Amino acid sequence: MTRTISLPDGTCLPALGVGTWNMGDSTVRREEEIASLRYAVEQGVQVVDTAEMYGNGRSEHLVGEAIAPLRKQVFLVSKVLPSNASAKGVAQSCRQSLRQLGTDRLDLYLLHWRGNVPLSETVEAFRTLQQEGLIRYWGVSNFDTDDMHDLERCTHSGECVANQILYSLEHRGVEYDLLPADRQRRVVSMAYSPIGQGGALLHNPVLGRVAARHTTSLGVATPAQVALAWVLRQPNMLAIPKAGTVAHMRLNLAAQELVLSAQDLAELDGAFAPPRRKEPLAMI
Repeated sequence: MTRTISLPDGTCLPALGVGTWNMGDSTVRREEEIASLRYAVEQGVQVVDTAEMYGNGRSEHLVGEAIAPLRKQVFLVSKVLPSNASAKGVAQSCRQSLRQLGTDRLDLYLLHWRGNVPLSETVEAFRTLQQEGLIRYWGVSNFDTDDMHDLERCTHSGECVANQILYSLEHRGVEYDLLPADRQRRVVSMAYSPIGQGGALLHNPVLGRVAARHTTSLGVATPAQVALAWVLRQPNMLAIPKAGTVAHMRLNLAAQELVLSAQDLAELDGAFAPPRRKEPLAMI
């Protein structure tokens, strides 16, 4: 059964999306990356995430080309850099992203991380974009608990619909306070890099043992599928792993078939301990 998440207004989305960090940087891989994104959308993935920072716009160009024939099926997300988070900067960045994506509207626009521009100014800029019909929803990225408290002082309930954060088996600090607090606020948590970076996580022997006990429609489960299924099991969690090939995308989609047992979860907790105290927000 496909997991879903709900935005504050009741809009329902599949809990598995796709990220595009480092995609669009290689002309050699371009066609394969486009094919992977199109395959994902054709298989029911809706959320496609990018940012103006990724490859200085190359990712947005790639995403725009990939989703052009499928735009109505896509919940499109991009992000504005904190250096562009002023009223004027947000307006310019959003329009530039729309041009690069070849679309007239973003479904979700995020502040990539907190900078020096007052949050109230950025929020007002997002509201203006909504009034102009250029974005449907707005949210934030890499905001810790204190940042979310500050944001609440200049927003109305339900305005900020998402907080995109680093979350995986090896980065569990947000479980201590941020995840439950955002869940209470009805702010969706978007997990970027849910299966780690560089492959170190996936070589953990415990993860391998858990994977060996499970199968999907594609065969014996992989450590990456278990790591992704572990993230997706969280309520209010939307995961956006990257997949630059159709074969990789198929594996990510099949991870939704996995149901981890109490034994699996206990073994993973033993190898990747949950937080016992507040930890600084991890970012990459």
